[in-house]
Amino acid sequence: MVSARPTTERREFLRRLGGGFGTLAFGALSGAFGAAGSRGVVAAPDPLRPLAARPAPMPPRATSVIFLFLVGGPSQIDTFDHKPLLQRLDGQPLPATIRRSIESSSHANVLHGCDDKLLASPYRWQRHGGSGMWVSELFPHLAARVDDLCFIHSMQADSNNHAPASYQMHTGDVRAGKASLGSWTTWGLGSESEDLPGYVVLFDAGPLGGPANYSSGFLPAAHQPTRLRDRGTPVLDLLPPDELAAGQRDTLDLIRTLNVRHRGARAGSTELDARLASYELAWRMQSSAIDLGDLAAETAGTLRSYGLEHADERTRAFGRKCLLARRLVERGVRFVQLYDMPDKDGWDAHGALADNHTPRGRWTDQPMAALLGDLKDRGLLDETLVVCASEFGRTPLVQGNGGRNHNAAGFTVWLAGGGVRGGQRIGATDDVGYQAVECPTPFRDLHATILAALGLDHLRLTYPVAGRDERLTGVAGLARIIPGVLG
Repeated sequence: MVSARPTTERREFLRRLGGGFGTLAFGALSGAFGAAGSRGVVAAPDPLRPLAARPAPMPPRATSVIFLFLVGGPSQIDTFDHKPLLQRLDGQPLPATIRRSIESSSHANVLHGCDDKLLASPYRWQRHGGSGMWVSELFPHLAARVDDLCFIHSMQADSNNHAPASYQMHTGDVRAGKASLGSWTTWGLGSESEDLPGYVVLFDAGPLGGPANYSSGFLPAAHQPTRLRDRGTPVLDLLPPDELAAGQRDTLDLIRTLNVRHRGARAGSTELDARLASYELAWRMQSSAIDLGDLAAETAGTLRSYGLEHADERTRAFGRKCLLARRLVERGVRFVQLYDMPDKDGWDAHGALADNHTPRGRWTDQPMAALLGDLKDRGLLDETLVVCASEFGRTPLVQGNGGRNHNAAGFTVWLAGGGVRGGQRIGATDDVGYQAVECPTPFRDLHATILAALGLDHLRLTYPVAGRDERLTGVAGLARIIPGVLG
């Protein structure tokens, strides 16, 4: 275990160790931010230093985000949303009152493709922590952390199909082509590290719908993510051949001179700005990224806690990603998007629910709990917002051979750290876990809450596109911060 120290000291040490210039960037831009920041308006970044750190317009609770995305739709009624009535009504039809409520809503299609027969959860449930949160046996390690978790049981997506719902969770829109939450975050705040990317994605098989989930969309290209590997060197081909290494700095200086000259006649070319910035970032990453992937400095206890000594390779793989996420935010990376999908199926349990969910619980439970504990032990959880979500949940009605269909009408996400009030449940689904009936929460409200934790006003975080100011939370201005989540 690592004793907690002031996080600012740790980050300052790591920045100096890596030769970063985050502090200089902060100081240079804090004056330029000026009055716009005092009104909560996000000032546009310097195009030649697009990821330089900028102060939050409002007092932040968190300085970085780790977003854990469980691809495919884990079942809320088999994980964190305990429904005793569902257990008692196993095999019986859906109660008529619940059916009528769903049929009269915009989520009536969640009834399609299922038999009219309720399926009880195959898992045992128990209360945990001082808060008495219900957790199924799928997540025994996370169960020990429930007092740090805030469960939102009333999430709703607009689509009941994987890719559109996934796009909406990531970008606020069911259509591909919009900017992702991670890109919006670096657009608003830059990064505290100048030696590593501000926005990183970690995955084996990517999310359903592909890169449109995590792309920068219409935002400047510099705000696109960098994919890092959790094995070996995080970035392939990062180091030059030995025969070119000695003259690399001179070469980059010449390239920069020529590119800046070329840019002078092409103002507003965000792709060129991104390329200029990427050359310099790649240079700085040559030492920082290699050190990032070297786990030799981690204690045996830390490696074991994340599951890196587990007999199951998929547990070890997800554990490496979670450990890498901690190492990234510790070094000032602003946003880490981490996917658990090691294959084409994810949590998409249309048949034999236990065959799908049981191994996935094993692969993800220990690493996620270790991440929370490690952040807390290092004094990082207070300023790191951890979000665990998926595109939707699953139905209480049976589908096929003991499976569950997609359910966008009501499902669960959890948050921890970064100003979140732990040990509580917000919202509720009906008595069998089908539809949100208390505090229905669209994705835009979750996004507004995440941005607020970072000190960003979702109404003022904008980017001009085709004559209108686009927002992550939509141009209609309907989003609200979820009441009770942030302390």
